[in-house]
Amino acid sequence: MKIRTSAIAAIALTAALSLTGCATGNDSAAPSTTETTTETTAQTADSQALPDGVNQSDVMFAQMMIPHHEQAIEMSDIILAKEGVDPEVISLAEAVKAAQGPEIEQLQGWLDAWGVGSGGQDMGHMGHGDGIMTEDDLGKLEKADGAEASKLWLEQMIMHHEGAVEMAELEAAGGSDPAAVELANSIVETQTVEIDQMRELLEAM
Repeated sequence: MKIRTSAIAAIALTAALSLTGCATGNDSAAPSTTETTTETTAQTADSQALPDGVNQSDVMFAQMMIPHHEQAIEMSDIILAKEGVDPEVISLAEAVKAAQGPEIEQLQGWLDAWGVGSGGQDMGHMGHGDGIMTEDDLGKLEKADGAEASKLWLEQMIMHHEGAVEMAELEAAGGSDPAAVELANSIVETQTVEIDQMRELLEAM
């Protein structure tokens, strides 16, 4: 399944701003909320002098991955609080929390060091295309129990991981900061393995 992410739009816009100094499009169409937010974020970051070796791809990767990771931890907390959940699902949820909590701190530390802050990115500007769950999705997970909750968490987390992998692949291909690119490659590798594990568990249910 190909996932079209807002991260793709962000990177494409950044490239357009860097190469041409202006954005092109259909003048008759009003920009969407996502496009407007992405453009504002890109222009804000572009107006600031980034440290040597850091580019806009690095900034956008960190800004978007933080809320993405935060939701993965929220989803894991929900499933870990339930009774009767598949033990292998519990193990995966614990692994997600153990990996992504420290990564959030690392990403935020980079943004602070680069002097660009969070950029105002939050889940309100992201959607299913990024693997982000809606409030309705999370509500269904909250209400589910036992085997139903285990299955729903796996289905949702597969989508969530797929969005993260695609964003990380964009950073791995276009990033400049070595540490950020290294983290992106690690996310691709780790979460791809977890996606395979989740699919195997689903098939066995």
